[in-house]
Amino acid sequence: MKSIFRMSYLRENLFGKLPFLKPVESMILRFFMIPTLLFVRVQGLEHIRNRRGPMIFAFNHNNSIETILVPAFLVYHSGGQKISFVIDWMFGKIPLIEQLFEQTDPVYVYHKRSTLRFLESQRPKAVRPADVVSVCCEKLGDGKRIGIFPEGKRNKDPFRLLQAKPGIGHIALRSQAPVVPVGINCVSGGKNKKVRSLGKISLNIGEPLRFDDLAKAYRQADSSDFSPLPADRERHMLARAVTNRVMSVIAGLCGKEYPFSALAVQSRYTATVIQKIATIP
Repeated sequence: MKSIFRMSYLRENLFGKLPFLKPVESMILRFFMIPTLLFVRVQGLEHIRNRRGPMIFAFNHNNSIETILVPAFLVYHSGGQKISFVIDWMFGKIPLIEQLFEQTDPVYVYHKRSTLRFLESQRPKAVRPADVVSVCCEKLGDGKRIGIFPEGKRNKDPFRLLQAKPGIGHIALRSQAPVVPVGINCVSGGKNKKVRSLGKISLNIGEPLRFDDLAKAYRQADSSDFSPLPADRERHMLARAVTNRVMSVIAGLCGKEYPFSALAVQSRYTATVIQKIATIP
């Protein structure tokens, strides 16, 4: 009985159909699926299987190994639909790793400095965060998928998430694409809990989140009758609200706390903004 289960498991996780990839790309992806057989366990695959079209995948971030295993796992179980990850520019300058990430058509961000001198010398001129948001929205508009770690860096705290950047909120509201929250748990058990650098990874995929009403408010922020706040500030507040909502869901999926949810647009203007959404044609 166990041997039948193992064969079924191998068939499901190594030899599934990948209609969105070329033969060489399929072979590379299956190669990277081999370590996931040992390290990755998942719940909630039904939320992404047999779904097509643009999506924004949002993850918490614990260690380096998950940046390779988790994307490979999700792309495989999406039939080969690629996910363009928002990643630091230095990954695009490291031989071999560069070729691997280029297969996913990544979106590079440039605000971090590299501690390695030979890499830092290759850093391009800084790109404004708004440009990254625009690039992501263009990809989503073309039907592609985006992957984001909203914490912005690896977080070794086994109990708490970092405060997320609001970029994912801007992307979600501007593109109106659904956000798929994914909790990554690789915290060791026992009394001395800590984030493993290498070990089993538990993925918990949540239901896609939509923010249609807030997206409507985001689009109408320029209207002088809509809000007493400047348009840019109103959009930022709405994006922050979406970001905190996404991170609160991820917290429940990964088992960590997100202590910043109370910051989700606690302004006396917010209720007025939401109430006026229904009156906009």
